Amino acid sequence: MTEVTPPALNGYRAPPSPAISFEFFPPKTEEMERNLWDTIKRLAPLCPNFVSVTYGAGGSTRERTHATIARILNETELLPAAHLTCVGAARGEIDDIVDRYHDVGVRHIVALRGDPPGGIGTPYFTHPDGYQSSAELVAGIRKRYGDIEISVSAYPEKHPESRDIDADIDILKAKVDAGAARAITQVFFDNDLYFRYLDRVRRRGIDIPIVPGIMPMHNFKQARNFVTRAGTSVPNWLAEKFEGLDNDPETRKLVAATVAAGQVQKLAKHGVDTFHFYTMNRADLVFAISHLLGIRPNGAQKAA
Repeated sequence: MTEVTPPALNGYRAPPSPAISFEFFPPKTEEMERNLWDTIKRLAPLCPNFVSVTYGAGGSTRERTHATIARILNETELLPAAHLTCVGAARGEIDDIVDRYHDVGVRHIVALRGDPPGGIGTPYFTHPDGYQSSAELVAGIRKRYGDIEISVSAYPEKHPESRDIDADIDILKAKVDAGAARAITQVFFDNDLYFRYLDRVRRRGIDIPIVPGIMPMHNFKQARNFVTRAGTSVPNWLAEKFEGLDNDPETRKLVAATVAAGQVQKLAKHGVDTFHFYTMNRADLVFAISHLLGIRPNGAQKAA
């Protein structure tokens, strides 16, 4: 998606704006449905590479995920990527879901192992007749449909259940060998973690894009509880920026936008040209950060 910017009259070629993608989650209520579609309408003119829709633990949001994906296909020109996990379902059931997605026009799946049905920190177990790992799921999708692009997850601070970072990269390598075309990282707040991880991944011969996952923290305390359970560390300097703002949502929003914008601009200056935003179904901060990256509605883009 990244545009090649033509040279200016003086011969200077401005750098292209980064490519972006957005993650949404399927709504539970009519009000959440309206909010999601307001968000999609606000962000769609930024022309993301794709938009992904999450899939709850154990397939708990399966039908809502499918309905959201179908509506995106029918009512927008966005390219949807459907999340799919292999928790608690037999292979045949998962294969049927892939068939349904392919039938309605989905050509991009984010293939994940998935969290335990009881939530992060509870025992994980696979279905006896199911895909036993995310790498197996990737291979299963690839075997059925060669025209489906597959993205997977990556963990700059390792998955909470991995023995160490090398074992974690072994898992990523298996997913790439099975056919993954892109990895999207878990949230991180220290850019050095991403670059160190990227160095290790490249030394292992993994050459697919490792796209940084960025989460603007609309509600710091709530977001911190969520991301730390998933293995992300929250630096003290970041926590200090939100001190005293528990009852001041407007200032929290300004601080969150400033922090996330600073993070992506620093990544961009070091050559990162693609970002994936965990939107939490909110458009305001993501739109502002995209603007600061030089991304304008409907392709009218300027250099960051």
